[in-house]
Amino acid sequence: MASRIPPTVIPPTGEPTRKSRKGLRITLILLLVALLAGGGTAGWWSYTQRPDPVPDGTPAQPAAVTVDQVITAVSETAPAPTAAGVRAVLSKPSRADALGEFTGQVTDPLTGKVLWSRDADEARTPASNAKILTAAAVLMTLPHDKRITTNVVLGDDGQAILVGAGDPTLTSGDGEQTFYSDPGRISDLATQIKRSGVEVTSVAFATPGFTGPSMVRTWDRRDIEGGDITPLTSLMVDAGRRDPLDEYSPRTDQPAEEAGRALADALGVHSPVTEVDAPAGARTIASVKSAPLSVRVGDMMRFSDNVLAEMLGVELAAATGGEASTSGGVDAVLKALRTAGFDVDDVKLSDLSGLSYADKVPAGVLDAVMGATVGGDNSPKLRSLLDTLPVAHGTGTLADRFDPDEMPGAGWVRAKTGTLTGVTSLTGIVQTVDGRVLSFALMSGGTSPADARPAIDTVAGALRECGCRS
Repeated sequence: MASRIPPTVIPPTGEPTRKSRKGLRITLILLLVALLAGGGTAGWWSYTQRPDPVPDGTPAQPAAVTVDQVITAVSETAPAPTAAGVRAVLSKPSRADALGEFTGQVTDPLTGKVLWSRDADEARTPASNAKILTAAAVLMTLPHDKRITTNVVLGDDGQAILVGAGDPTLTSGDGEQTFYSDPGRISDLATQIKRSGVEVTSVAFATPGFTGPSMVRTWDRRDIEGGDITPLTSLMVDAGRRDPLDEYSPRTDQPAEEAGRALADALGVHSPVTEVDAPAGARTIASVKSAPLSVRVGDMMRFSDNVLAEMLGVELAAATGGEASTSGGVDAVLKALRTAGFDVDDVKLSDLSGLSYADKVPAGVLDAVMGATVGGDNSPKLRSLLDTLPVAHGTGTLADRFDPDEMPGAGWVRAKTGTLTGVTSLTGIVQTVDGRVLSFALMSGGTSPADARPAIDTVAGALRECGCRS
């Protein structure tokens, strides 16, 4: 929100006040004092108090220190914590009352050894930690450089038809700043259409490639106005946000129509925007591409964006021959994880973002997927997932957590957050003081997130301080 600018104070009009000679003398004296305190003083110092010359033989002033910024790989031979050591260090923080019903797991990804576990096979509501499963399935299955192309085709009588392709990052913003990274722009489509020489008489939109309900049954429609979700469709701009740059902006309940209207506005066409079926073989008069898949996955994870998570799952389903819907995306995600060797038999998903309380995932599954980003056969395809994780007291949804004055872990914990009323989860990695990277999944339920967050952060922070080799 922009800061308010105080109103300009305008003095009253009328005759200027006549000054007395006494007032004029005082003014001149004050002006003289100001000159002496400023330029006059500087001049006096420059002529009477110059520093002594440097004596002969004095060593030359050393060059300014420069920092060589190098990323050093974590040593594979860093000392490994023991299970007994981890249990000892987590004994107290893992039993905090603020955690409520608490489950979790900590693993050494290089050895695959579970170092600490509490009811890790119990399926619990993961909140946005479900996005880890969606991201992993997509990255293991689809090319990381895959882009989505959105086209405008020419219909009858000069009608421009904006055809949805499943890209929610398409933006209506025309400034340099955009919410999503390197998105396709409505303004670029409009520019191409104008350059094509086509005289556009009206604008319509088409939404092929998406089937099934636009809202999952367990979602709350109040979350549209709350900014958490928009009805899913193959065509939308700014993931349905009414304010393209506001992460928490209320969303529209008619995203496809709003996208069509954005193009009409950019073209200066003021006739009503309607939904049509794009004619087969129609001439393409403009097109834009999304950012690569890996970039879109990164945006989804950093912003914990529900709409982008859902549409990435739909994209996966469509690319693997499944139904282009949320349920099709759920099937595609679970199939991809199972094919990669993860045990997802106890995973139940109603959506791909974790917005539904009906989602159930064991902490052990989340930890196993996170550990696979660090070591194992799937690591090459999953390694980029690490870059998408918020950094404790640094970026994303962890920017205001892990205060270094209150607990360890700032800068060393990288993790995906998850929050619903009565649900707090945190899954990620941490580098111990000995340089060993551990994966973890921590799930709290039944208490206020305001209370649970500091408690769950304390558990993860304890791992940072852990040599744990006792």
